[in-house]
Amino acid sequence: MADLLGSILSSMEKPPSLGDQETRRKAREQAARLKKLQEQEKQQKVEFRKRMEKEVSDFIQDSGQIKKKFQPMNKIERSILHDVVEVAGLTSFSFGEDDECRYVMIFKKEFAPSDEELDSYRRGEEWDPQKAEEKRKLKELAQRQEEEAAHQGPVVVSPTSDYKDKYSHLIGKGAAKDAAHMLQANKTYGCGEATVGAGGAGKRSTEWGQRRGG
Repeated sequence: MADLLGSILSSMEKPPSLGDQETRRKAREQAARLKKLQEQEKQQKVEFRKRMEKEVSDFIQDSGQIKKKFQPMNKIERSILHDVVEVAGLTSFSFGEDDECRYVMIFKKEFAPSDEELDSYRRGEEWDPQKAEEKRKLKELAQRQEEEAAHQGPVVVSPTSDYKDKYSHLIGKGAAKDAAHMLQANKTYGCGEATVGAGGAGKRSTEWGQRRGG
């Protein structure tokens, strides 16, 4: 009987010690705090989303606005805003290098930014449509000039003087002078026109001499 009672008592859970009770109490308190923080975070997200929905709705109804820049947000807030914008049928982008400094810009669909505008925001610069248009025109002008130059082909450089005139003392002056003398002699004796050229002048002179001698 004593053995049976001892076996039953040994199988029963021993009452927690004072240290175990304190540990369990702290665990329960920690779990309660964590649950409260989760509920608060959830409520903050709900309130933030409602606020963003209101701002996005006001933006849509304002016909004078085509884009809107928000203050820097954390990753969770940016995610919520992107979701609100997508549901509203708008376009949104995040800019900024550091996570703490990143912000969101939203655009109406009909005024979606160009690649050049997005690159400007990514560089941390303000977008200037007038300067962008001037830059685009200059680029088009340079492109047209390149195309025109390609169609014209290589530039041909013309000599400043005629090479025949430059070297006339080598190729023509002597023969021209002889031909001039022969023409004058033919006219004096009633003969025909002299043949131009050194060879022609010599031949005509020989024929004339033969006729005279004969």
